[in-house]
Amino acid sequence: MKKINIITKNSHFDAVILANGTYPQNEIALDILRNASIVICCDGAAIHYPGKPTAIVGDGDSLPDSYKSIYHDIIIHVSEQEDNDLTKATRYCIERSKDDNTIGNRKLSIAYLGATGEREDHTLGNIALIMRYAMRFGIEPTMITDHGYFTPCAKENSNEENIAIFESFPKQQISIFNFGCTKLEGTGFGWNPYAYEELWQGTLNEAEGKEVTLKGDGNFLVFSTFEPKK
Repeated sequence: MKKINIITKNSHFDAVILANGTYPQNEIALDILRNASIVICCDGAAIHYPGKPTAIVGDGDSLPDSYKSIYHDIIIHVSEQEDNDLTKATRYCIERSKDDNTIGNRKLSIAYLGATGEREDHTLGNIALIMRYAMRFGIEPTMITDHGYFTPCAKENSNEENIAIFESFPKQQISIFNFGCTKLEGTGFGWNPYAYEELWQGTLNEAEGKEVTLKGDGNFLVFSTFEPKK
């Protein structure tokens, strides 16, 4: 069973990855970025970040030569093209965390900012990637946008149900995307979830109170808004 708290400006993550999409405007997202002790920029995202990041990871195609010169000591150049810069930065965080004694046996938590906006194909690809990270990389990724946050819920054990309890508030808009569940149910929603066959079917649901629960036999991705429906 997994318990997911509401994302606030005080939410803590082991690392923040800033992608080169639309720079965050929401104050919650900005506060998380400001308070982060580790900030990894995906290539050209370093142009917009106001401070010096912990590292800049990517193939260097969107980073001007002037920045390459200034930040030469923190650039991690990865030339292979099978993975995009978001995944390269994620792999770097995972490798870096192996020397972090504060993490111990728990999963590495990473917040992704600036991963949406700009080109729609990049946005869709990045959203799909955090599901991949949860399922295959064994981390706890959260993608934070200007409107809310994506939380992937991957099964811990193939023989057990996937149960997630989300802290919520009345009229919080919640969308559920099914990734392989043949059985899916929930409580605390305005409309009862089920094993959706299409990605759009689980969108625009609504929390009725302070908590919602989802239970499935596969994986699912949840988007939760910062503000209630007006």
